Amino acid sequence: MTADRPAIPCVVLAGGLGRRMGTGDKPMREIGGRTILDHVIARLEPQCDGLLLNANGDPERFARFGLPVVADTVVGYPGPLAGILTALEWVAGNRPQVEWVVSVAGDCPFLPRDLVDRLHQARLADDAELAVAASGGQSHPVIGLWKVALRDELRHALVDEELRKIDRWTARYRLATASWPVDPVDPFFNTNTVDDLREAERLAALAG
Repeated sequence: MTADRPAIPCVVLAGGLGRRMGTGDKPMREIGGRTILDHVIARLEPQCDGLLLNANGDPERFARFGLPVVADTVVGYPGPLAGILTALEWVAGNRPQVEWVVSVAGDCPFLPRDLVDRLHQARLADDAELAVAASGGQSHPVIGLWKVALRDELRHALVDEELRKIDRWTARYRLATASWPVDPVDPFFNTNTVDDLREAERLAALAG
């Protein structure tokens, strides 16, 4: 948090099933001798007013990170929107003075170090209700800034409308976009497959 920015906690969405990676949690795979989650936390923690993990299953597997771990509050693994909703509801219950939450994917080891500030500034500039990240002309809706006050509307969309795609939900609101270059490394490169892990090892030296 800075003098001109409100407190913005962050949630790492680590609850995906990781089918393309085989068994196990994608964020717990290693790049350069450290887990992807270690990389994510190292880049994100200095920017955030507190970190939260959204993950399903036994939370003890993340115990060494010393962060709150919350499971989806909507059953059936309905995707990243459920993780975002979970974070909004957790913040509303535990930090009621907080108005905004940033979400990131737990498999993006090269996140920009100015992510939270840039999303906040993009939202202000466009007088928007939400903001998402983009790079190389591609939007990354999982990585965004979310208004805690919209949690009930999001729950309705997820549970009553069975809406699953983030961009279908964000289309209902004024949406800002903050963009980053992809050179030398796309900051939103994500490790979905074993081949992606190999590529991440190569990119790690460039990412700095």
